[in-house]
Amino acid sequence: MPRLFFALWPGNAVRDQLFSVAQDLRQAGGGRLMRRVNLHQTLVFVGAVAAEHVADIVAAAAAVHAAPFGLAFGATGFWRHKRIVWAAPFATPPPLTALVSALAAGLTRAGIEYDDRPYSAHVTLLRDAREPASLPVLEFEWPVRDFVLLESAQDDGGVVYRVAGRWPLAA
Repeated sequence: MPRLFFALWPGNAVRDQLFSVAQDLRQAGGGRLMRRVNLHQTLVFVGAVAAEHVADIVAAAAAVHAAPFGLAFGATGFWRHKRIVWAAPFATPPPLTALVSALAAGLTRAGIEYDDRPYSAHVTLLRDAREPASLPVLEFEWPVRDFVLLESAQDDGGVVYRVAGRWPLAA
């Protein structure tokens, strides 16, 4: 069964900025660097899905109508209990909250179970990390023009996320 989740998938410029920060933080405090190709911001985690429900998930995504927005990065931080170093926008803009809510509502209408924890906008940079002595403040804009459905798979380098669907945001 595929493991699926909805996410924001950065373009190369944003991905390069996030990866550069992750590399600097790893040099300073260790941890396992997230693969550059995997950097993303999760919107709604669905998990393992039976093949017969994938079409319902895709239909729920296709029914979402949300406006494009920008994410002003940002903050960096450390979750001690998970040993994760992350980057995030300074604030979660209302269009992002609306997008997450619309996806969750669509999954609920389709009868698809998902992880419904409170949403925390962030990009994981390092796992199994020690708390950094200092954390940088990031200053860049991530223009969000679409969202994706990602499938978590394995390759020779470990976990890789593959785009299983992409939907544009339109005003």
